[in-house]
Amino acid sequence: MPSDRSDDLKALDATLTSIEKVLDVDAMKVELRDLEEQAGMPGLWDDQDKAQKITGRMSVVQADLNRLSSYRSRLDDLAVLFQMAAEEGDEATATEAEAELAALQREIGSFEVRTLLSGEYDERYALVQITPGAGGVDSQDWALMLWRMYYRWAERHGYELDVLEWQEAEEAGVKSVVFQVKTPYAYGTLAGEHGVHRLVRISPFDNQARRQTSFAMIDVTPVVEATDAVEVDEKEIRVDVFRSSGPGGQGVNTTDSAVRITHLPTNIVVSCQNERSQIQNRAAAMIVLQTKLLERKRQEELAAMDAIRGGKADVAFGSQIRNYVLHPYQMVKDLRTGVESGNTGSILDGEIDEFVESTIRWRRTSQDEPAS
Repeated sequence: MPSDRSDDLKALDATLTSIEKVLDVDAMKVELRDLEEQAGMPGLWDDQDKAQKITGRMSVVQADLNRLSSYRSRLDDLAVLFQMAAEEGDEATATEAEAELAALQREIGSFEVRTLLSGEYDERYALVQITPGAGGVDSQDWALMLWRMYYRWAERHGYELDVLEWQEAEEAGVKSVVFQVKTPYAYGTLAGEHGVHRLVRISPFDNQARRQTSFAMIDVTPVVEATDAVEVDEKEIRVDVFRSSGPGGQGVNTTDSAVRITHLPTNIVVSCQNERSQIQNRAAAMIVLQTKLLERKRQEELAAMDAIRGGKADVAFGSQIRNYVLHPYQMVKDLRTGVESGNTGSILDGEIDEFVESTIRWRRTSQDEPAS
């Protein structure tokens, strides 16, 4: 086996061993057995919230153990594959081994990043809202482009994505999109996307083909659970119903089943139109409202702590975290991590893992730094 490949395999083995220690595989196996016992108890589904929490956690632990076992098995097989290729001088086997090495490095590297997600809400599903900013129709179109980018990212990973609100703009693009990414650790994974995203391009809506700068806000919050739901007084909300609309080609209701809820004390407005009935849409909209109120409460607590220690507040709208430049050159650059790429087409088509993972590392480093 080539010495450099031997070094690569040793490095992968060390990374995988480190992940196994951080996650504590033995403890995970004990936890899984306990969860399986609870899941097998009669009357489990009498308490649906508890049952969903148990089965959901069981699914996450089982999936993680399966991934670790698969990585370990593939790493052992890869060492044999490289050895066979070297001994027999088989170019096809060597090519296969190189491809598997690259795949394992990428997959284990991504899983290592997952071990950094240890925040209070990191395991939750993510609620994402995309809102156009300054830039008129160009920004509305930019918001739609961002929606497609995250949709394609979720699709590439096999993550379930549930659209809760879709407000189409008059000329092009969208006024607002709200969706859930329904996979464990979705919030921790996407939290770094929260902030203003800036696009520079030749405007397709300008007959003089001038360069246009557009902004859109990505708001990412953890989805509320029954255990931490914020109580909402029915007297403090206004409920309106309206006819659903949706993305092109999507079958939509022809009755007034969509629901908009306004929380009067905070003026927070949420809506849902993806369900078939008004009752279902109202229930889904209430979950979104509770999620927004929980995040508001969390931000107020953070602001209070920042005031005490003199820290900085979260990034304000109008202060971009990432630039996407399509003219006069091609470049996407994250202003926090410094990660950049000229492959703008692939990034806008959902290949954003490099940016997402580097931001997770950056967030963890920022959290670990002592407060000044």
